[in-house]
Amino acid sequence: MSVASRLPVAAPAGPSAFRVAAGAVTVTTVSVLPVFLTGALAVQLSADLGFDPAGLGLVVALYFGVSALFSLPVGMVVERVGSRVTSRIAVAGAAVLMAAMAVGARSYWSLVALLLCGAWCNVMGQLSSNLTLARTVPAHRMGLSFGVKQAAIPAATLLAGLAVPVVALTIGWRWAYAIGAVLALAALAACPRVDATPAARPVKGDRATGALAVIGVAAGLAAGTATALGIFLVASAVDRGIDPGLAGLMLTMGSIVGLTIRMLHGWLADRRTGGHVAVVAGSLAAGAIGFVLLAVPGTPALVVGVVLAFGLGWAWPGLLQFAVVRLNPSAPAAATSIVQLGVYAGGFAGPILFGWLATHEGFPVAWSVNAGVMLVSAVLMLVGRQMLLSHARRAAGRA
Repeated sequence: MSVASRLPVAAPAGPSAFRVAAGAVTVTTVSVLPVFLTGALAVQLSADLGFDPAGLGLVVALYFGVSALFSLPVGMVVERVGSRVTSRIAVAGAAVLMAAMAVGARSYWSLVALLLCGAWCNVMGQLSSNLTLARTVPAHRMGLSFGVKQAAIPAATLLAGLAVPVVALTIGWRWAYAIGAVLALAALAACPRVDATPAARPVKGDRATGALAVIGVAAGLAAGTATALGIFLVASAVDRGIDPGLAGLMLTMGSIVGLTIRMLHGWLADRRTGGHVAVVAGSLAAGAIGFVLLAVPGTPALVVGVVLAFGLGWAWPGLLQFAVVRLNPSAPAAATSIVQLGVYAGGFAGPILFGWLATHEGFPVAWSVNAGVMLVSAVLMLVGRQMLLSHARRAAGRA
């Protein structure tokens, strides 16, 4: 054997943190785009397919209900198979779904059936992105990376909001889904190229499952209100007399605010040593003020309400997922799937309740109820935090 053959070969440089975060944002945005595009196009869809706000609430609720059923099993699959394959499956599935909706949504129930068939794409896209970030991004940048990744949700609503005046009101809502399918196919290039080496298996008892369950319930209540925000804002604004195109731009403005604050949350998290869940609780409590303002008549109250609701009431998911991953670095996809189960369950119940209230009591009552639910979620988030602290003290005592 030659001397050269015995020399160690340098490992290829891994992808940059920027590329990893950009890929996670792209995968998450494409995976969740179908449902938020449906919400933004609600006015055009309801006129063509014949359904009211309660019908919109039902289709979105069923979408997240199916997502909740998929959350835990998909989390295990992602953990076992890896994010390289599962992210591609999620993105390709979203492309097929939006193409099918462009040509096959000919009635309300066909819209429901198609959207439900693709609910797993959102789950797999979210969890594969979590796994990618947890195992690839350096610890000192992980908070920002999760903030950037979760900025994909308002990015999806931003694209959906722009689709109203740019596409739906000009060439039709079917073209909005078709363009979304093309964007999803293009996003395949951003998927991770390799799987990172898995971390060591956790020691039994290290995972604070009880605390995660309580936090998952709190996240579910908050997600129920936040989902209604992204789905019903355009319809609510039109109901108070605002032009549909301007209402779509209002959704776009809120999405930009939410996107910015999510990244700010992540940037600040990398500069703290703890207290992330407490910050989430504070953001939820302050965000409730925005929902109250959405119930107040007048355009100024609507604008401020949109800013506060998106900027505070819907800016917490990245920070919360970062905290969960820090707690469970050896099984990030499985751990975040516990919290995501609550988030999807909230996404199931929230639109049903909101749609029913909006139809029978009006949008102001529905937004007011949302504000109360978000306050309850803030309290439960603090309870979950106390359980986490107690678990940490018990673990330290056993060490």
